[in-house]
Amino acid sequence: MSWETTRRSFLLNAATAYFADALVPFGQAALSAPASTPRPNVIFILADDLGFGDLGCYGNKLAQTPNLDRLAKEGLRFTNFYVNSPVCSPTRTGFMTGQFPSALRIHGHFATPEQNEKRGMPQALDPKTQMLPRTLKAAGYATGHFGKWHLGDVAPEEYGVDDHKVYAYGGKSEWGEDPTFWRHSSELIADEALRFIDAHKDGPFYMNVWSHATHAPLDPSPEQMEPFTKIMSKRLTGKFTTPHAVYNASLTELDRNVGRILAKLEELGIADNTIVVFSADNGPEDIHVGETTHSGAGSAGPFRGRKRSLYEGGVRTPFIIRWPGHTPANVIDEKTVLSGVDFFQSIAALCGAKAPEAVVFDGEDMSTALTGTPHDRSKPLFWERRFYVVGDPMHMSPMLAMRAGNWKLLINPDRSRVELYEITKDPVEVDNLANDNAALVEAMSGKLLAWHKALPEGPIEPNAGALTLPWPNRQPG
Repeated sequence: MSWETTRRSFLLNAATAYFADALVPFGQAALSAPASTPRPNVIFILADDLGFGDLGCYGNKLAQTPNLDRLAKEGLRFTNFYVNSPVCSPTRTGFMTGQFPSALRIHGHFATPEQNEKRGMPQALDPKTQMLPRTLKAAGYATGHFGKWHLGDVAPEEYGVDDHKVYAYGGKSEWGEDPTFWRHSSELIADEALRFIDAHKDGPFYMNVWSHATHAPLDPSPEQMEPFTKIMSKRLTGKFTTPHAVYNASLTELDRNVGRILAKLEELGIADNTIVVFSADNGPEDIHVGETTHSGAGSAGPFRGRKRSLYEGGVRTPFIIRWPGHTPANVIDEKTVLSGVDFFQSIAALCGAKAPEAVVFDGEDMSTALTGTPHDRSKPLFWERRFYVVGDPMHMSPMLAMRAGNWKLLINPDRSRVELYEITKDPVEVDNLANDNAALVEAMSGKLLAWHKALPEGPIEPNAGALTLPWPNRQPG
């Protein structure tokens, strides 16, 4: 039996088993838009290394994000949204394919050919994989992608993208080697997005606007930092720059350019027929990592974990959607457990496009939740992190994780470090209930380990899933 056949069989069995009262069958046709209703445009804005607690509308008291806060006020916010990896390229794979990235051998960020090979990864996401832009293009959409790519060295055209200007494209940038790119990236990416909107204002269009902010290295100008310098270092102005000033200045610059995109939609009179989605690819970077010692002030909100961690702060991020007349305004959905692998089917459904029946989706159609009706998730979510989690020991999660219903299990493949949290009551993940719920641990771990075993084989970094404490060596007296 081939690996793909084994995987399909496992997924079908898993989907109908644990917490499966409301199963959406694989290959279900997407919802069709009424013939009299124009198909909506879609703009998907994705921030980089931005935490759950970084925006004003998610509780941050320091952030100056008026445009994103307005987007939330005019739309729908989710508090249980999960990306499918705590790092960049795998998360983007989940959004674009509807499949868990580990099943496609994408475990970490695409790097040099040598690093990719060492990690057991391909050099790019397989262009034969069905992607959302290709599905929407086949349905008559113009497609664009501007900003970060980070899906390997295969051209975006191979995935159904008509128009693009990208960086992190096989180690290259279509902006060239501009040393000031980081400082001006939000504006430069937005410039391309505005050009695309103007060119396709009659619609329908689908566009990814994938930001550099707030990924290190951050390099805001003194003018961009000034508001935060005054707030964060009143006694130190002129002497020191705080990480909070650097980080929030870059975030505010992203927000300003989101505002330019929203203003363009209004100027052209197409805001009411445009779905705008905002999210982030993983939790905030750890300040202990070299490139972020000057800027690693992102907030994971109330959660334990940051980038690279499978604790909530590494994989739970903001998710905002606005579609006037279709999404409710200023509503927070605290019930629906939503994930990046749901994005493909859900957006295709909202656009009246048929999701390909041959694809075994790991996600499900959550289009009803995206338009304001909370939805009980039928499929569990699985994560794998094959690499050591650098940084503070509090964020060093086990190698595997699973969320099903109200429960989250973390475990290593050898069944060490078993951690079970009733995540709805303990979102900070401090009260390990594994010893009190042996039957639940056994049921969940059986499914999680079976999923892991069904993945393609590949190298696992030493100390993956380890908790290493900086404890002084005890020397003999």
